[in-house]
Amino acid sequence: MSKVVNCPTCGKAVTWDTASKWRPFCSERCSLIDLGDWANETNRIPADESETVDGSDEDEPHSQ
Repeated sequence: MSKVVNCPTCGKAVTWDTASKWRPFCSERCSLIDLGDWANETNRIPADESETVDGSDEDEPHSQ
């Protein structure tokens, strides 16, 4: 029995198996809509503001 999930973009039921080419999305269109949301920074993963891009704390002195 295959698992059924909802498309994150439109909510349509999607069967989770190898026949579902765009899983977890129902179609290429929904996949591209989601990609566009990430590219436009509509979707973001929250970050700890005290960390810099390299992962070090800004308050700590840099070792050289």
